[in-house]
Amino acid sequence: MSEAERTIETPEDSSRRPEPDEPVEETAPQAADADAAEAPGADPAAPRRRRVGVLAVVAAFAFVLDLVTKIAAVEWLEHQRSIDIIGDWLRFSVIRNGGAAFGFGEALTVFLTAVAAIVVVVIIRLARKLYSTPWAIALGLLLGGAFGNLTDRLFRAPGVFEGHVVDFISVQHFSVFNLADSAIVCGGILIVILSFRGLDPDGTVHKD
Repeated sequence: MSEAERTIETPEDSSRRPEPDEPVEETAPQAADADAAEAPGADPAAPRRRRVGVLAVVAAFAFVLDLVTKIAAVEWLEHQRSIDIIGDWLRFSVIRNGGAAFGFGEALTVFLTAVAAIVVVVIIRLARKLYSTPWAIALGLLLGGAFGNLTDRLFRAPGVFEGHVVDFISVQHFSVFNLADSAIVCGGILIVILSFRGLDPDGTVHKD
């Protein structure tokens, strides 16, 4: 056999078909797909989508609802007698709060304003890795509530960064609060529940 014929029939021929019993090497894309399918929390049926839209809608709803109710409370209830909703147990009565939620920390207005601003920035940055709908709802409530009270801090009297928050929901044997406070508390409770269940913001689930 000539040298040319031996060269043509070498095993390095890329067009050679494998024998029926010969194992086929897995290509790089196939290996990547297999790793993705075996990743914890991965959903092979559908591509993952970020839940920024859910967070934005929940935050906007909480913020607008808080803003509208505060405007209405100042317009109709401030400097007026309290309105009983459920006897003495629940009533509407407007107060100006220089502290945190539910009237705590009244001497820390500027500090609390800075904390609220930091919370807003952190949530917005976290949204880039947000793939879980329950986490989007929880963070949306936190964002809407924090932004609602931050708006009061910036634009209400006595001045920028020192503005007093409008509270108007009074529960018997409890502090006066607003809907922004309620959104923050509900979002925090939901985050605790999700953490105990092992669900992370990126949609993965851990068991530890």
